[in-house]
Amino acid sequence: MQDIIPTRRHTRGLSRSIRQHHTHLKMRSMPADLFNLSEPGNIYTRIMNPTTDVFEKRVASLEGGAAALAVSSGHAAQFIALSTIMRQGENLVTSPYLYGGTHNQFKVTFANFGLEARFSKDLEPGSFEKLIDKRQKPFI
Repeated sequence: MQDIIPTRRHTRGLSRSIRQHHTHLKMRSMPADLFNLSEPGNIYTRIMNPTTDVFEKRVASLEGGAAALAVSSGHAAQFIALSTIMRQGENLVTSPYLYGGTHNQFKVTFANFGLEARFSKDLEPGSFEKLIDKRQKPFI
């Protein structure tokens, strides 16, 4: 099947069929080559699969990026994005009006990794400004 990578003007092109299997190994030597990254290809659905690969390439193309990463939930996306840009001892400043799971992830889970979430008392800019210091990274 031909893969078409869409541009911003071309988003209704060919679609790729969903592959309904969990392993993508063709011969006995292939697993070692794939896991050693000496040969490109699909190893296991949770690591990488053809459907996700096409989706990630299309998103990257639409956004003008070199690559994209698809994850299964918003919490996974938050964790990957924030743990990539933050280091132990740094903090983020956020709104007090977050969904409960996000609030818990920021306050409890991130604290376990040495990342501090600072919650503004309200949505006034001055309330956010008071929480900024030299170790502050993102605003959420």
